[in-house]
Amino acid sequence: MDETAKSRFWDRFIALARKQGVPERALRWYVHRLEQYLRTHAGHPLRRHGANDVRAFLEEAGRNARFEGWQFRQMAHALQLLFRDLLRAPWAAAFDWSHWLESARELEPDHPTLAREPPLRARSDAGHAGQAADAHPNLLTALKAELRRRNYSIRTEQTYVEWLRRFVAFHRGRDAHEMGGEDVAAFLSHLALDRNVSASTQNQALWALVFAYKNVLGTELGELTGLTPARRPRRLPVVMTRAEVGQLLAAVADGQFAMMAGLMYGTGMRLMECVRLRILDVDFGYSQILVRDGKGGKDRVVPLPNRYRDALKAQIESVARLHEADLARGFGEVFLPEALARKYPQAPRELRWQYVFPSGKLSADPRSGRVRRHHIHENTLQRAIQRAVRTAGLHKRVSSHTLRHSFATHLLDAGYDIRTVQELLGHADVSTTMIYTHVLNRPGRGVKSPVDMP
Repeated sequence: MDETAKSRFWDRFIALARKQGVPERALRWYVHRLEQYLRTHAGHPLRRHGANDVRAFLEEAGRNARFEGWQFRQMAHALQLLFRDLLRAPWAAAFDWSHWLESARELEPDHPTLAREPPLRARSDAGHAGQAADAHPNLLTALKAELRRRNYSIRTEQTYVEWLRRFVAFHRGRDAHEMGGEDVAAFLSHLALDRNVSASTQNQALWALVFAYKNVLGTELGELTGLTPARRPRRLPVVMTRAEVGQLLAAVADGQFAMMAGLMYGTGMRLMECVRLRILDVDFGYSQILVRDGKGGKDRVVPLPNRYRDALKAQIESVARLHEADLARGFGEVFLPEALARKYPQAPRELRWQYVFPSGKLSADPRSGRVRRHHIHENTLQRAIQRAVRTAGLHKRVSSHTLRHSFATHLLDAGYDIRTVQELLGHADVSTTMIYTHVLNRPGRGVKSPVDMP
């Protein structure tokens, strides 16, 4: 390519990037990313480049743990603009760009997958709950330690700590030891009257403060004088029809996210259960998936949908190739809970423990500093589903959890026993599962409207 042609090429690329909304300050970096790619493929004409060239380049770039997330996203986006939008290469329309773009999102230090490691050390004699506050100068740290000692989920830990922080902030930093039931009632009433929270949110705050006072401060709250309860509206879960589910899944254009959304509907898995799925949990022999450490720390078995059997096998083979290349370059480690990693020190580098849906980028663990390949961030799947909702033109309030609601409702509609559905969902109490019978048998179902009567 001569200098004139090269200049025209970059002018066209920059004009396209501007049109696609790339900020002016980032344009030179987009050019720099493409120059890196072109130097790697010197002597190889662009018209002959294919999906494997781009994939191999992004995989190699993703192994540079010092390559920050925003830099990696720029790299993937620049290549997308070049091949899909500027050159309009036939293969680029079907290439899974979203996977690479979203792989730039890394797990935060307080992410549920990582937040318990390394664990806080709670007092072994915490039966005397009041001593826990003496063991830690920071009340929030004391609450975390007690929750971990009792093996509460990380989501519950984060929620309870946040409510205690907000309670202390509401009372302008007063010592929690000096406050009691009236102060808690004032805070809860503020949530209902001024913040207009739901009854479930108010109850959540109440449970958090009751736990903190009883198990950390060592005192009972007693009567909550003057408490204004939040309204308790009756809510039913949003459920899609089978046709709407089909529209949604068809609209999730990107291969990996389409499979993940399909598995959530086909198995009833929660969002985090899906993104944290590991290779050893997929059992093709028995056509089932083992969901480990679900809500409440429970394991359960769900069916492996035949529709995604071949796609899952191909995904695992792809992960195996990626893992083999990682090992060859001195990487290949995955996060494992500390006790498991200590008992089986080689396990983090074994294929079976790798995530089925890994990130396209290695990153330094924000807690230990070890370079690992984590699972893809759950927010990226949520965004893919929201894009699909808009593309499909669905007007219901659909989220990733709606797929789980639809799974349960459609099984009951097909005649499956409610106890079976309860087991598949992992509900501790069948009354939780009963909400889906309310959806099926809601008042008015099958009643003809008067306006349609003769």
